[in-house]
Amino acid sequence: QVQLVESGGGLVQAGGSLRLSCAASGRTFSSYQMGWFRQPPGKEREFVVAITWRGDITYYADSVKGRFPISRDNAKNTVYLQMNSLKPEDTAVYYCAGARTERFLPRLGARDYPYWGQGTQVTVSS
Repeated sequence: QVQLVESGGGLVQAGGSLRLSCAASGRTFSSYQMGWFRQPPGKEREFVVAITWRGDITYYADSVKGRFPISRDNAKNTVYLQMNSLKPEDTAVYYCAGARTERFLPRLGARDYPYWGQGTQVTVSS
């Protein structure tokens, strides 16, 4: 099993940047595809980005493509979400999630990720 802990959220002005980290426990982290999701206030949880266990393939939601590069360091059991050019509509609680899959499933839905962090709040002011 994998336990996930996010960090790096906060308050930032529009146009600014934040870097989220998701630290994982467990020796099998490197075999998990990882995803970031977010839940804006009053809305449902939505997909942001996913990355293969090797870190060589990524898949982004259109809303963040080109602004939120994802990366992972399996030696540190950590996945990162660099958030650039932030907009007020990026305000949300951000969650990282993990799933052990036979192959990369970029459109894997939230309900199919068995492991989740507690979430970190990101607030973008206008």
